[in-house]
Amino acid sequence: MTAFWTAEPDAVHLAVRVTPRARGHEVAGIVHGGDGREVLAVRLAAPPVDGAANRALIAFLAESLRVPRSAVAIVSGETSRLKIVRIEGLDVATLRARLGL
Repeated sequence: MTAFWTAEPDAVHLAVRVTPRARGHEVAGIVHGGDGREVLAVRLAAPPVDGAANRALIAFLAESLRVPRSAVAIVSGETSRLKIVRIEGLDVATLRARLGL
């Protein structure tokens, strides 16, 4: 099983599966993505309309990880439930600790 993150010297990439229109924003844990890798499951209250869920995901991850919003970017999957998100300025240990994983 491949981890839900990939480390770089100055950033971490996360595989995230978003569930929009949930009761609230929360990290739902690590789940199997079906293609042999793990993904971070995130539930968002925002609907998947006009980029609202993407904006909510960026804001939620920035707040949860205590980084500026400008440090969080969706690099793949903007119109998909499965997204790759780049977070600058964090290492994997800090990321896991701040997410409670």
